[in-house]
Amino acid sequence: MKLLNQVKISFYSRSVNEGFARAALAAFLVQADPTVPQLADIKTAVSEAVTNCIVHAYPGAIGQITLRAALYEGGVVRITVSDKGVGIADVARAMEPLYTTGNPDERAGLGFAVMQSFMDKVRVTSAPGRGTRVTMVKRLDVQEALPARG
Repeated sequence: MKLLNQVKISFYSRSVNEGFARAALAAFLVQADPTVPQLADIKTAVSEAVTNCIVHAYPGAIGQITLRAALYEGGVVRITVSDKGVGIADVARAMEPLYTTGNPDERAGLGFAVMQSFMDKVRVTSAPGRGTRVTMVKRLDVQEALPARG
């Protein structure tokens, strides 16, 4: 696949930056001309990944989150959200729906399930004390050109 364009953004793990990440990603993806539902799916998945970093990566502290997005020929979008926080000891268990390390009254434990439902592929790599990387891929539908108005 030929890389067409890419972006890398780093920001602090503050809750206000979840909205920033969604907006920045949407602005970048406009060049690929995604449908409104495709854009909503991608923004939701990224929101979940960034929120996981904010809530779990740096307990009681503020750390760095990095968002990378790349566009490839054929409408393929690859997005990576990573941190250098506490990491995940058991990735397979963490990806189970309803599993949460947070307060179960406040957290649903559906972040990874939501990401998987909106993206074509989700891969999570993590190591305790070294951080977590979530890589998500989605193939955008090629939109038909609108007929010229005359």
